[in-house]
Amino acid sequence: MNQFFAEFFGTAMILVLGCGVVANVLLSKTKGNNGGWIVITFGWAVGVFTGVLISAPVSGAHLNPAVTLALVIAHKFSPSLLPLYWIAQLLGAMFGAGLVWLAYKKHFDATPDPVSKLAVFSTIPNIRSYWHNIITEVIGTYVLILAVLYMAEPEVGLGALNALPVAIVILGIGLSLGGPTGYAINPARDLGPRIMHFLLPIPGKGGSDWKYSWVPVVGPLIGAVLAAVMFILFTP
Repeated sequence: MNQFFAEFFGTAMILVLGCGVVANVLLSKTKGNNGGWIVITFGWAVGVFTGVLISAPVSGAHLNPAVTLALVIAHKFSPSLLPLYWIAQLLGAMFGAGLVWLAYKKHFDATPDPVSKLAVFSTIPNIRSYWHNIITEVIGTYVLILAVLYMAEPEVGLGALNALPVAIVILGIGLSLGGPTGYAINPARDLGPRIMHFLLPIPGKGGSDWKYSWVPVVGPLIGAVLAAVMFILFTP
């Protein structure tokens, strides 16, 4: 259960700081309003740094169902633990998103735009084209997973010393590949907060865009499989 809680709280920290920076930039009357994309990408990178740092010694800091799947395929992690990790990551993402809502509740109330409210929780493509959106998510996740696989310790995952390198990779993906879809690159990161958007009593929130919800789940999982296969084929 220590591994469960490490994955839970590590993922929650990613979402607290990641969704939190989006709320700060997009919601009305915040001190960071209109801070821009670079602010958002740095906030997510710091969120990943924090999550990895606190969870790595216990769980290997997967914090992402795509990472866990790739480590299983690459024979770096036990398949029997995959369901435990996936559940912990999803619940942690939901918990972190809930904390952001509590922190910014008055700003959610003051924001008239339902799209901005949804964007705090989940990714939204700037040009909706499902297959192109999936391709973007596959590429972004492929880059992340390949980097993680070369950093991962045998039979565990990431160590605490990998917190900064992984955060830098996340920053680079956001700056370089985040424009089309908002770079979910993590099924739990998108699905968990989207569920919270659906459940929370946010006035004027609009729909949760379930028609798009499969893209940031399927795309990262495909990217993870491709990266793991390449790792197996081309690593001595």
